[in-house]
Amino acid sequence: MVSLNTPLCNFGWKAKSFNLLGVDDKSWTLDKAKGKNGLLIMFICNHCPYVKAILPRLVNDLLELNKYGINSIAISSNDVENYPEDSFEKMKKLSVLHNFSFPYVFDESQSVAKSYDAICTPDFFGFNRELSLQYRGRFDSTGRADNPPLENKRDLYEAMKMVSEMQTGPKTQFSSIGCSLKWKEVK
Repeated sequence: MVSLNTPLCNFGWKAKSFNLLGVDDKSWTLDKAKGKNGLLIMFICNHCPYVKAILPRLVNDLLELNKYGINSIAISSNDVENYPEDSFEKMKKLSVLHNFSFPYVFDESQSVAKSYDAICTPDFFGFNRELSLQYRGRFDSTGRADNPPLENKRDLYEAMKMVSEMQTGPKTQFSSIGCSLKWKEVK
């Protein structure tokens, strides 16, 4: 496992369009996914220990953010030939197991991950209603901790709540850390 940190937010960068198949067997586009106050696009996968550690808290935070008009979409872009735990069928199982309230879509060609310059899982991109980037940072202050301390800072939640209310993100942001995206071998 290679751990990487994401670059900090490039404020104002515009979301790139996509059309990807979700575990609900529906096609999801940028316009279909966005909420009235913004959109959180996250690159995740099934096997990453960083994602596994935060997943229950992430699912709860995204439910709360939806009340503020922030929709979310999760994209899995990993090479499933070498990482079969990230297959589309297993994505479906994970979304049911954790009761995802957001679309979980498969970027089989990896073109969306490349267009976003996604680095790792999890990699969070928080956009305002104009689909202008306002947050690219960590989930919270715990890293891979399963049980966060009481003083845990909920960076992603607080940032996206701020985006919903002010349409701008916090100026101080901390890089997300996670497993490297698993790129397909060029043949």
